[in-house]
Amino acid sequence: MGDAYCPDCKRGTEVVFDHSAGDTVCSECGLVLESHSVDETSEWRTFANESGDNDPVRVGGPTNPLLADGGLSTVISKPNGAQGEFLSSSLGRWQNRGSNPDRSLILAFKTIATMADRLGLVATIKDRANEIYKKVEDLKSVRGRNQDAILAACLYIACRQEDKPRTVKEICSVANGATKKEIGRAKEFIVKQLEVEMGQSMEMGTIHAGDFLRRFCSHLGMTNQAVKAAQEAVQKSEELDIRRSPISIAAAVIYMITQLSDDKKPLKDISLATGVAEGTIKNSYKDLYPYASRIIPTFFAKEEDLKNLCSP
Repeated sequence: MGDAYCPDCKRGTEVVFDHSAGDTVCSECGLVLESHSVDETSEWRTFANESGDNDPVRVGGPTNPLLADGGLSTVISKPNGAQGEFLSSSLGRWQNRGSNPDRSLILAFKTIATMADRLGLVATIKDRANEIYKKVEDLKSVRGRNQDAILAACLYIACRQEDKPRTVKEICSVANGATKKEIGRAKEFIVKQLEVEMGQSMEMGTIHAGDFLRRFCSHLGMTNQAVKAAQEAVQKSEELDIRRSPISIAAAVIYMITQLSDDKKPLKDISLATGVAEGTIKNSYKDLYPYASRIIPTFFAKEEDLKNLCSP
C-alpha cells in the first residue's frame, strides 16, 4: 500500500501494487495508474542446485578482458538424482572434451585474489597483478618455475606500481609457502623479462618510509598524536644522509617516538609489527639518534624530553 495522486478521483488516494502484473492500481476507483513497472527490489529466489546455497544471484561474474572468452564461458555442473547421472554422463563428456585454454589463468587469478584479500589490498592492485602475470604468461617463460613465487612477485610489483607498497615479508606471509628469497628472485626475473619485451626500463615506483609508517603504527595501536609525530619525523629524516632501507627507518622512528610517549612499546613488539629484526632497528636508531632534535616535532617532545631517549 502507498499514496499517489489519482486523476479520476482528483486527489491523493491509497494505491495497491500488483507485483505479478507490475501494475499500480487506485484502491478507490480501480484506475491503473502505472503498468508494467520494473520491480527493483531483491529477488529472493536461488537458481543454484545446492540446497544449502540461498544466494539469490541471477547473473554471472563481470567480464575479464585478460581471458580469451572474456570469462563468460559456460560450465555444465552435475545435477542431482538418477536422471542427473544420465545427464552428467552425456553432457559431462562434451564438457570435458572442450579444453579451456584459460584454465591455468583462472586458477592464477584466483590465487592472486586470495592473497590480495588476505592483505586487504584494493581491487586496482589485484587487477594490476593480473595484468602483469598475463604478460609474463604470454611470454611462455614461467614454465618450470615456482608458481607461488611468481604470483607473489606479481602482487609485490603491482603494489609498488600503485604506490601502495608492501614488504616482501608481508607478501611472503600469504604466498603459500614461497620464501622471501624465491619471491625476490621471481621479482627480478619478471622485471627482466618485461623490460626485454617492452624495450625499456620498468617503472616500479619509489619506496618511502612513510608508505609503511601508518600501517605499522596501526598494528601497534599508537595514538593519533604519536602517529602524526612519527609521520613528520619520517619526512624530516629523508633530508638526512642515512643509508638505511625505508622500512628500517620507519621502524627506528616508531621506536624513537614510542620512547617519548606515555604508551611505550617494547622493541620486540615493534619488530613483530614491522617485520624488521631487532638488531636492524637498533642500528637504524643509532644512525637517527644524533638527529633526534631535528626530526622529532616540538609539539610532541620538547628539548628536555629528548633526554629520555635511551642511548644507542
